[in-house]
Amino acid sequence: MSEFILAYDIGTTGVKTCLFEVGEKIDLIAYASRGYGLYILENGGAEQDTEEWWNGMAESTAEVFDEAKHVKPDMISGIAFCSQMQGLVLVDKDGNALRRPMNYMDQRATNEIKKGLSNGVQIAGANVAKLMPSLKITGAVAGSVKDPVWKYKWVEANEPEIFSKVYKWLDVKDYLILRCTGNFIATEDSAFGTFLYDIRPESRGWSEEMCNILGVDIAHLPDVIKSTDIAGKLTSKAAADLGLAEGTPVFGSGGDASLIGIGAGAVEAGDTHIYSGTSGWVGTVTDKPVTDVTSMIAAMPGADPAKYVYFAEMETAGKCLEWVRDHLAKDEIGIYISKEGVSNDYEERSSSLYSYMTDVIKDVAPGSGGVIFAPWLHGNRCPFEDPASKGVFIGIGLDTGKTELIHAVLEGVFYHLRWMLECQDKRVKTSKAIRFVGGGALSDVSCQMLADIIGRTVETVAYPQNAGSVGACAVASVGLGLIPSIESVKNYVQVSASFAPDMKKHEAYKPYFKTFKKLYSANKGLFAQLAKAGKN
Repeated sequence: MSEFILAYDIGTTGVKTCLFEVGEKIDLIAYASRGYGLYILENGGAEQDTEEWWNGMAESTAEVFDEAKHVKPDMISGIAFCSQMQGLVLVDKDGNALRRPMNYMDQRATNEIKKGLSNGVQIAGANVAKLMPSLKITGAVAGSVKDPVWKYKWVEANEPEIFSKVYKWLDVKDYLILRCTGNFIATEDSAFGTFLYDIRPESRGWSEEMCNILGVDIAHLPDVIKSTDIAGKLTSKAAADLGLAEGTPVFGSGGDASLIGIGAGAVEAGDTHIYSGTSGWVGTVTDKPVTDVTSMIAAMPGADPAKYVYFAEMETAGKCLEWVRDHLAKDEIGIYISKEGVSNDYEERSSSLYSYMTDVIKDVAPGSGGVIFAPWLHGNRCPFEDPASKGVFIGIGLDTGKTELIHAVLEGVFYHLRWMLECQDKRVKTSKAIRFVGGGALSDVSCQMLADIIGRTVETVAYPQNAGSVGACAVASVGLGLIPSIESVKNYVQVSASFAPDMKKHEAYKPYFKTFKKLYSANKGLFAQLAKAGKN
């Protein structure tokens, strides 16, 4: 007999709310979304608003039940979340947010990372005395200014009155679970994202040693549960706000980095998936922790306690396409919302315009007429960490048109994904066929381009733009006993399309990719000069 799961995907720019029916497979039966703000500040800050998250959930929940009239709130067996990770939500004892959450893109804590990590004898920009125990205990190091521990330290240094009221430090999904249940919890994946969590099987838990090394009050860290555990029951207040039934189980769930792979059906050791949403990444399932300090790649605990996800991330992937949509496409190649009759829904609008753009550029040859784009619009994490790096067009000539520029942007994102895939191949065995999910997987043009650039078969699944919600539904279903195990989720997520690489195009891309990999080292000094000039 089928049961119903409600899953919330809390993204960077909006919430996607999905109602699933779980029987012999996972079926999406209703869907709604709402956008909300991402507030970029002049000092490098990036913040969001908890009430915008919550109101987006409430409005989209009402729309979902309006669409699926045969399903009533009291028929929901469980609620689950998939969310952006490495945010910082500081709350008091009553669960109230003390300030606007700092988004994962926030990079204002430059002084804090210098004081806390970038001093003394260094390897890969990190103090050796702090790097070595961090690698041993957490399998990674807080080497990015965007890592949440430095946000935490920034608030401590710059907002002491607020910091004095902190009861718990939560990630985005964990705050929303608190809002639903009244319980302060984290799951292992979000705990890992703090780089304060001991991932060794014999000593899993918050590391007092790492808290001492980085100057964190361990009392600020919540209890840790599994993704498949019930975090609590929906309170009467939350039920009234969301239009749901009081007492509905809310599951520990997970972050996007751990659940999107599950939603892609990449659940066994060696399975690799590529995600292209606001950000982008390459994730490969492993049986043990793996770290590559030089390439900034680490293995995080997955929703399956016996597995890890070897994870390489780029900061802006689909965000680059959003940028080119807004600044190159709309006013130059005839893509206007009013003319095309595109929906006002933010997610539909984005995907529709994306489809129009990819259709316009489908006949552009590999290499975009000699133009290459570097997709570092908000710095980068892997295989190099540099918040000062910027986007670059190189190779523009008198015969370059907007279609070549748009084509180059898509190629640049995929070049970077190929670069990260090759970095992963140095430490682990990635899969021959790559599962591709996120908004980028909605277009056959982009799927084929990715296959041609990486030289491997690219597979897509049903609901690629909702893979995170599918993953959230899956872990809740495992917790409820509807699905036997995380590994068996592969039986519930089937391949819907496959794209074999055109090897002639793959060969044509090689010289451009070789040049692409040199762009950062060739411009690193210029990026630093621009960053310095911008502060003056």
